Amino acid sequence: MEITSRSAQLLAYEMIREQIINGSYPGGMKIIESKLAEEIGVSRTPVREAIRRLEQEGLIKRKKVIKPTEKDLRHMFQMRMLIESYAAKMAATYMSEENISKLRRCIHQARNSDSLNIIKANKEFHDLIVEECRNPIMIDTVDKMQSIIYLFSKTVVQHERPLLIEEHSSICDAIEQRKPDLASELMNDHLKADLEFTLTIVE
Repeated sequence: MEITSRSAQLLAYEMIREQIINGSYPGGMKIIESKLAEEIGVSRTPVREAIRRLEQEGLIKRKKVIKPTEKDLRHMFQMRMLIESYAAKMAATYMSEENISKLRRCIHQARNSDSLNIIKANKEFHDLIVEECRNPIMIDTVDKMQSIIYLFSKTVVQHERPLLIEEHSSICDAIEQRKPDLASELMNDHLKADLEFTLTIVE
């Protein structure tokens, strides 16, 4: 079956992204289009398009796998804190009981799962809250950071950051109790703790 240019680009994107996320392509590794094209079994054009997309997502920078500096990490988390603290405040005001129940399920899943499912549950927890900001520009900004956020989440889960799930539970409590300022403050503290923990792991 012939691979279309669109499916070749998607294949290249997904394979390169997966290799970065699972650590097979470590931070700082130089990206060589011809080598990747040969490994994946496609031409250089879809690889070039895949690299461009991964650059937009922040996983590749200047033809190298991202190896964020402390300054880079602080800037990225600062953006998340601004958006997600506001989203938590909005969630405490507007989130439906149905979605609050979904937050509870995410917390339960995270308490009773392996690392991969904890990461998935954490992502869903944050995504549900971000949606409540009801600002498409903010939502789109976080969406474009999802690959980077996944890498951070993987780090804090696999290295077992203390109180990670307990902090989610406290945020959910504040949202359920309709305490916007507390929910916002707890989310800000939660992401700050993620940042400081990540900085101790990532060299």
